[in-house]
Amino acid sequence: MTIAMHFSPEVSDARARGLPIVALESTIITHGMPWPQNVETAREVETVIRENGAVPATIAVLDGRLHIGLTDDELDALGQAKDVAKLSRADLAACMATGGTGATTVAATMIAAHLAGIHVFATGGIGGVHRGADTSFDISADLQELAKTPVTVVGAGAKAILDLPKTLEVLETLGVPVIAFGQADFPAFWSRSSGLPAPLSMDSPSDIARSMVLRGEMGLEGGQLVANPIPEADEIPSSVINPVIEEALAAATADGIAAKSVTPYLLDRIYHATDGASLVANIALVKNNARLAARIASEFSA
Repeated sequence: MTIAMHFSPEVSDARARGLPIVALESTIITHGMPWPQNVETAREVETVIRENGAVPATIAVLDGRLHIGLTDDELDALGQAKDVAKLSRADLAACMATGGTGATTVAATMIAAHLAGIHVFATGGIGGVHRGADTSFDISADLQELAKTPVTVVGAGAKAILDLPKTLEVLETLGVPVIAFGQADFPAFWSRSSGLPAPLSMDSPSDIARSMVLRGEMGLEGGQLVANPIPEADEIPSSVINPVIEEALAAATADGIAAKSVTPYLLDRIYHATDGASLVANIALVKNNARLAARIASEFSA
């Protein structure tokens, strides 16, 4: 059976004309920001991709249908929807089978992008190994997905709320290339540097695209992570954000927050503790990642 995918008119036209396309996740819309800022930001990110020579394809499941690209009306509806499922590899098909509505995480967006023939995906930051995972076993499905699905993911590293050294170790074990763009350090989401060296570093979108093409030609499974540091003017230094993260982690433990609820809880707690500065930085880094992703996607289409 062929998976029924619904392509927006803009994405359908791009596919017919062989234009570069950049996939975008939808959990940032449903679980990351309130209405109407969520939809306003989503539109701004889509505009950045268009301005840099590619076509945006925001991915979501609406009433059981896998949408590759959303119209303005669909984006508005998703931005205001209640009780939207947060979809990863484990529940993407189940949501479709039951006619549900769900927003895609990094893992689910990678799966959908690959099904649609899209090579590049822009996000904020990937999930990874949560702090305390030695007892909670809380490790994001994003890492396994990067090892399985051949999509280039552009993010500002992994979310800073995670155990970044262990996240890098797992990515190495899984054979996932981690490429810092334009610097030697692995970025830490809101901060340009985590204090950890990146396994790989590249300065050219064409080299990044060529690396992915060569992986395919060599029969190597999986994708690659491009760790794109937040612009200097927008970063929150580690010395400022790290104490806030520690307080949020302690609060999550005290409140018994677990599983898929952890990340939204922490991000909301950090947002209020920084008087909104973390969200401003988050929006800036997503746009920066969209800009680079469009340049990389253009190299695939060259």
